[in-house]
Amino acid sequence: MNTEKVATHIISWLKDYAEKAKVKGFVIGVSGGIDSALTSTLCAKTGFPTLCVEMPIHQAQSHVTRAEEHIKQLKERFNNVSEVRVDLTGTYEGLKKMVPQISATPKEELSLANTRARLRMTTLYYFAGLHSYVVAGTGNKVEDFGVGFYTKYGDGGVDLSPIADLMKSEVYALAAYLKVPNAIQTAQPTDGLFGDDRTDEDQIGASYDELEWAMQMQDAGKNENEFSGRNQEVFKIYEKMHHSNQHKMLPIPVCEIPKELK
Repeated sequence: MNTEKVATHIISWLKDYAEKAKVKGFVIGVSGGIDSALTSTLCAKTGFPTLCVEMPIHQAQSHVTRAEEHIKQLKERFNNVSEVRVDLTGTYEGLKKMVPQISATPKEELSLANTRARLRMTTLYYFAGLHSYVVAGTGNKVEDFGVGFYTKYGDGGVDLSPIADLMKSEVYALAAYLKVPNAIQTAQPTDGLFGDDRTDEDQIGASYDELEWAMQMQDAGKNENEFSGRNQEVFKIYEKMHHSNQHKMLPIPVCEIPKELK
């Protein structure tokens, strides 16, 4: 990948979108992870106002530290970058008190994790509406179109997706080119939605390198019987998530009423 040309292309695409849509800037949720760091840097390089929003909810200190380091660096490099911190822990805990609780089942744990992402989405759109900005998504190609590893109407609720055609390895290459802090480049990918140290790989059962391989194999028309050992295991993981999360990737089904019934 020609990182310089790809970066220039995405920055130009963002600027063109903002100009045509007549919006004033971009708002991005910054988590301390590689995807949000790259996205916010690309938005900053457009010259348009770029608002970085920190939204901790029982966040690990390491995530907070990385996010703060990245935002500090961005503000030093670009005078169009601003920041705001909204601690949503109290809001999250207040919601938990109001909904029926089940005794720590996996489904409840996942529902609460997704609730965190949806609270953050609501917060981003508050600031977007306040400043006439658009919400820039931080999902990469493997997450958005491969395994659907994001929260529907959470981090999946955005106005535009500047890095959604980049594989995770390409995200890292572009982040290195754009001088994203090294602490972020070397950190284990995590969605940070569970309040512990579990990584994306812990949740999925495969690394992003493995998922990229599986995505390429599926695109090439391969099936699980053509592999063995770990490759077959990874391919099965990918296929299962790809199919079960189609509801995130496809347009919302609309019940079309036959003309003769109207």
